[in-house]
Amino acid sequence: MTMTVDSTSGRARWLAVASLAMGTFAIVTSEMLPVGLLTSISGELGVSDGTAGLMMSAPGLVAAVSAPVLAIIARRLDRRLTLVGLMALLAVANLGCALAPDHLVMLAARVLTGVSIGGFWAFAAGLGPRLVPDRSVGRATSTILSGVSVASVLGVPAAAFVSSFAGWRVAFAALGLVAFVLVALLAATLPPLPGHPRPQASPHREAPGPAAPSPGPSPDMSGSARPEASGPVLDVLRSGSAEREDPGSRRGKISRPLRIVLVLTVLIISGHFAAYTYVRPFLEQEAGAGSGLVGTALLLYGAAGVLGNFAAGARAARRPRAVLITLAVLMAVATAALPLIGQPLAALMVWGLGYGGVGVTLQLWIMRSGGGELGTALFVAAFNVSIALGSFAGGRVADGVSVAATMWLAAALTAVSVAVAGIGGRSTRNGS
Repeated sequence: MTMTVDSTSGRARWLAVASLAMGTFAIVTSEMLPVGLLTSISGELGVSDGTAGLMMSAPGLVAAVSAPVLAIIARRLDRRLTLVGLMALLAVANLGCALAPDHLVMLAARVLTGVSIGGFWAFAAGLGPRLVPDRSVGRATSTILSGVSVASVLGVPAAAFVSSFAGWRVAFAALGLVAFVLVALLAATLPPLPGHPRPQASPHREAPGPAAPSPGPSPDMSGSARPEASGPVLDVLRSGSAEREDPGSRRGKISRPLRIVLVLTVLIISGHFAAYTYVRPFLEQEAGAGSGLVGTALLLYGAAGVLGNFAAGARAARRPRAVLITLAVLMAVATAALPLIGQPLAALMVWGLGYGGVGVTLQLWIMRSGGGELGTALFVAAFNVSIALGSFAGGRVADGVSVAATMWLAAALTAVSVAVAGIGGRSTRNGS
């Protein structure tokens, strides 16, 4: 009987983990949705492609602010209720986008999207230690965060595919309905997850990002002891935890290794979104692709990205600097080649292969770079600010120069990141 109860409890916990992964997939897909729909939206709402790119900048900036703010003001609320509420907000925001009569209303709905993105990502990413035994925390956290990586490379192609047949409003409405379904799923599968009863509660239990469990036995939700965590991902977490014990970390200062990773985050993510936000108008204007071919091209990009995600993750736990340099080189070569070749499919797949592994590599490197909760919060903020900066800069280049020039901007920024990782990262123990 005990084994049956334990087995049932284990399945319930992993169902909760899977629900959170689907939630992160939905929020990041919502954030990226305008990328594959940009020209359709700008044409119907009567704005330029560069102005339409503000649909990416606005939620990125709002998410960067809402993640730490919600982590503070909602710290005492039950995480189950908080996540359900944020997913309901996402559903309303996507339906608002689907019904938007003009660009101003669209931007207002996208601001709500940003609030949901920042809060959900911040709370969900650190729940692995509260849902599964310590020995499974690494796998649970990777599963929850896999929704971010998969959405980045598959969500946009799927939306573009739907839009090519039914229009961009249907794509937003469909994702809004998916979010409503996830509201029910999260409510049904997540157990009660009380917030911090007081400010000095353990930061490892509610960090606004991937949290590392404390070594040694720890209580699970039923109060029984759990064995010490193990595994390659948790070894990485422990190595980072050990390095966080330096005096600078205790004073709350940002270590040099952490600064290097944050700079790389800004360079690579900004470069990527400076071009990727405008990949649809580029394919239509420069490559002469119709809506059907655009959807197919983005699906191939997404498939290559999923491959890159898992290939990089298997290697980045030990050598994040070398892996990141390789990925950035692939991105720089692909984006530089796109304006020069007539057939973009091969270059798009190389681009997807490179960017697909960037997220997991940066996440693993940030864990090795020290800083604890501060480092995680800064990484989430830097990532989302970079999305906003990249899409905004790309919009100015697209309107002021040409859509093709956004590819050169991306190539330049990712090439700079290769130099920074090669020179700055070499002197840090964490990224070697």
